[in-house]
Order: sequence, then C-alpha cells, then structure tokens
Amino acid sequence: MAICNTLILSAGRRVELIKCFKEAAKAIDTESKIIAVDISNTAPAIYFADKYYIIPRIEEKNYVDSLINICRKEDIKLIIPTIDTELLVIAENKMRIERDTDAKVLISDINVINVCRNKFNTNKFFEENKFGAPKLITKEDIKENNYKFPLFIKPVNGSSSINAFKINSKKELEFFIDYVQNPIIQEFIQGEEFTVDAFLDFEGNPITIVPRKRLAVRSGEVLKGLISKDREIIEEVKRLLSVLKPIGQITIQCIKTETGIKFIEINPRFGGGAPMSIKVGANSSMNLYKILSGEKLYYNEDYEDNIICLRFDNSIFLDSFGMSVL
Repeated sequence: MAICNTLILSAGRRVELIKCFKEAAKAIDTESKIIAVDISNTAPAIYFADKYYIIPRIEEKNYVDSLINICRKEDIKLIIPTIDTELLVIAENKMRIERDTDAKVLISDINVINVCRNKFNTNKFFEENKFGAPKLITKEDIKENNYKFPLFIKPVNGSSSINAFKINSKKELEFFIDYVQNPIIQEFIQGEEFTVDAFLDFEGNPITIVPRKRLAVRSGEVLKGLISKDREIIEEVKRLLSVLKPIGQITIQCIKTETGIKFIEINPRFGGGAPMSIKVGANSSMNLYKILSGEKLYYNEDYEDNIICLRFDNSIFLDSFGMSVL
C-alpha cells in the first residue's frame, strides 16, 4: 500500500488511539506517519505521534484553514475526528476539506451528526424507529407531576458526562433544571451498561460490532470493560445502523434491562475506550488502511470474547520549552 499519513484531531489524552494507528500504519508501510493536532502543547497524546501541530480552537475562523494547510504540508490521506464538539464543523466542511486536499475525512453525513449531537434529536430518532430508549420527561410532565423518580438530566449537546446527573427528589429536580444549561430530562434506566464499538466502511456497511460491558467509569470514559459478544445487543445495533446509515467508527451507549435494550446515545466517532475493541481483534485502524488500499471488507466477529480490559493513567514530563523528557 502507498504511504497513508493520518491526521488525528483533538488528540488530548487519546494516547491509546494514536498508538493503535501508529502500529497499523507501520504494518502497512513503514513510512506512513501519524500527525496529531491539539489546541495545547500540554495534550499528552501529541507526544506519541510522529509529529504534532498546535492549531486554533474549533470556533475560530481559521480552524478549517489550518487543517487544510497541515494536510497539504504533511500529505495527509486520512483525517480522524475524536471529540463531539468538532463533529458538526468537520461534517459541514467535509466536502471542502476533501476537495482542497488528498485526504479522506472519517465522518458521517451531516444529517447523522445532527441526530447524534442533539440529545432531543437522538431521542426522537429512537422513538420514531421503534428502538428502546428512556422516556423523555417534558415541561408539561413536570408541570403536571407526570413522572416518577429517579430521573436523569444532561445537556442537550453534552459530552463526556459533563453536567449529567441522577435526580432523586423534587428538590434536586428544581436545582438541576436551573443548574444544567439547556437540559434534557429522561427517566432513569437501571440495568447492565454497555458501550458498543461499531465500525462501518465508507459505504455504511458494518464490518465489526463489539459490545463492551462497562465495569467502571470515570468522567464518562470506561476504566474497566468486559468484551461480550451479546447476540441481542449485536442484532439490535445492526438494525440501528441500517436505519441511521453512519460511516466509520461509531460509539453507542445502551443499557440491557429486564424489559429489553434501551439505547441512551450515539457518538459518531472513536470513543475513549475504542482501543479495547481494537486490541481484542476488531482492528478498525487497520481496517481503515485496508479499505483505503482498495481492499473489500466484510462483516465479521473475529475478535476475542469474554476479555476484561483494564485502563490506567500514565505520566509525561515536559521541560520549560514544552519538550518531552524522562
């Protein structure tokens, strides 16, 4: 395969993901490089890339221009968004970026992004397509006391479980309605929590679907997970993907309850725990390179089952010039 330099956006703490792409790139061509970008030189992951750039914030006018310039300079062939807040901007500018560079942007259609980034739209998508989901608690429900505790509140455009809270009483409800900006309120669902890493090709054909039971979570990101080929979840996710029609890596949150699967949200990007699925055999980073080389891939479940994945923090030390030391 020809050189396939890859640009990882908003690298942040995604050290594992960059390592996965570096391993895959090295396997296909020793000259392929992983370039990382972030707004800060204290983002740990940039020091694990072959090269990094500090770029403007997403909301700044020259953000997209900076990406295009880097793509041209580094001969980028693949662009990987990683955080929710950049998805809309990247989707809106996908055609321009691909037109002005030789890069392929791994992002779904703007309609898919709009469904996933707005929690009201996501809830509506679930309801209209007969997928299990938490019941939405409206202003009228609250006014008429038409609900039961516990409830769950989160921002409509939230991410990483920031300002997401379980509500146990009227007093808490009154407080969090004012505290959480632009909130959505739902019934609280109890059961086994799963994250599902799904990977689809650029035509929207599923290649791998990996359910992971969430054993421990911190700030919305999994710390301990159990890979589980749960047939009920896999088949329902297949149905969801066929209706939503995304591409690339998709992260789906759901809860398995006594009355069936309840979908919570969809993040159309690599989730923080995606390297778990990659490492057990659902290697979406390698699959991307295979697809870009012209190889046709087919759905498979050729990954390890019943594997517990444990994640941990590590440290990087910088000198006064921002160079990695120790």
